[in-house]
Amino acid sequence: MVHQHGDEHDIPHEHRVHRHGAWLPADHRLQHEWLKTQIDHVDKAGAKELIPVLQDFKRLIEGNSRIYMYFNQMWEEIPLKKPYDKDPTGTKRQIRDYRHMLAVLNHIFTQAPQWTDAAFGVGMVGVPMVGIFDYVMATPSGHAAFLDPEVNKMIKKILNEWGKFLKSPKSAEVLATHKQGWFSEHAVKDVMDVANAPLRTSHRFEDMYVCNPAAKYYGYTSWDDFFTRQLRDTARPVASPDDDNVIANACESKVYNVARHAKLRDRFWIKSQPYSVLDMLGHDPLAAQFDGATVYQAFLSALSYHRWHSPVSGRIVRAFVKDGTYFSEPLFEGPAGGYAGAGEKGAGAGSDEIDVRGIGVAQGYLTALATRAVIFIQADNPAIGLMAFVGVGMDEVSTCEITVAQGQAVRKGEQLGMFHFGGSSHCLLFRAGVPVDGFPALGRQENVPVRSQVAVVGGGRF
Repeated sequence: MVHQHGDEHDIPHEHRVHRHGAWLPADHRLQHEWLKTQIDHVDKAGAKELIPVLQDFKRLIEGNSRIYMYFNQMWEEIPLKKPYDKDPTGTKRQIRDYRHMLAVLNHIFTQAPQWTDAAFGVGMVGVPMVGIFDYVMATPSGHAAFLDPEVNKMIKKILNEWGKFLKSPKSAEVLATHKQGWFSEHAVKDVMDVANAPLRTSHRFEDMYVCNPAAKYYGYTSWDDFFTRQLRDTARPVASPDDDNVIANACESKVYNVARHAKLRDRFWIKSQPYSVLDMLGHDPLAAQFDGATVYQAFLSALSYHRWHSPVSGRIVRAFVKDGTYFSEPLFEGPAGGYAGAGEKGAGAGSDEIDVRGIGVAQGYLTALATRAVIFIQADNPAIGLMAFVGVGMDEVSTCEITVAQGQAVRKGEQLGMFHFGGSSHCLLFRAGVPVDGFPALGRQENVPVRSQVAVVGGGRF
């Protein structure tokens, strides 16, 4: 994954890769420094009563033999060889067992994700639960645990409870101007470097986003209010609003993949991660029409805009949220590649390097398993006909809100919904035979602006 930080030249080369789809700090040490700070606080404070939802989690772990086994073994399965015997800050691996995990979760649930100011530079920890589960989610027991329906049901309950806090006025405190605040000089610069890069603009935050710069926290009332901030229409105009052959980009996002002739059912769990359309579309009856589909996928970083917009003018045929997994990572993305499938070794296998790629390169896998919003749109343009948008939640960022309803008419560029507490990835699906082309080039460094042209329809059939 290519790092989107505005000051990349200040970061050592070996730490320049953003992990988890640009959701963890570019410098791996920042994540560990942040986690070490949380652990030090918990260890010094001593035992505290768990909040009710984490008490429920503890009862689930200890009351179910299968889940108890998973949550004991996953910590033991982290390799003891380098680099897992020591984290990049030079301290011993910190989370010791599931009880320690619960104690740290108990602490971080009292705070919103914050900007990080550490000895090696600045960055952000947009997904603190990933910081805790980082290594164990890719061990064999972690893989099994985070696919387990009962575990995922509990994680959803936990995330809903944290979501209440992230919508509270208390959570807005991280939007301050001090060094760890989201309106600090470094944080605003990074947010606007990402926002300005696609069109090479020089907008200030208040030029790009709907806010009140004279008000406390720019008028945002909570962490979630800030993360679901609205764009000013002038900053992202709709591409060719009167030309139905031009498809608008649904999310401010960086291109991940373009695939042709996707099968209705495929082996999405293998390293090549082919799209499995039936699974992507939640086994909806309309999915059968997308056998052989063209799929465009792109991901959203933590610094980006997180609302979704209609790629075409048309009518909403069906819209629903499909519950799924939250921290499932395929085994071929195991710690340093150590649990890759037979004959397939990860980037760090047999070496002392941290595998910084993480779940960011498992986005094809996530389209079939993660919690996701599925919206079918009957385009006004008969050359397109029925198409689909899929918003894919990743890790703790799995709260998908759909703001349109079945039967509703939408214009190209109008809002469809949003990711709460961030975002992760999205797909556009076009049926076999739809002559869609002109997608952004793979490897593009900048985001593709939301509502800008992402593809065109016309010419021959595919």
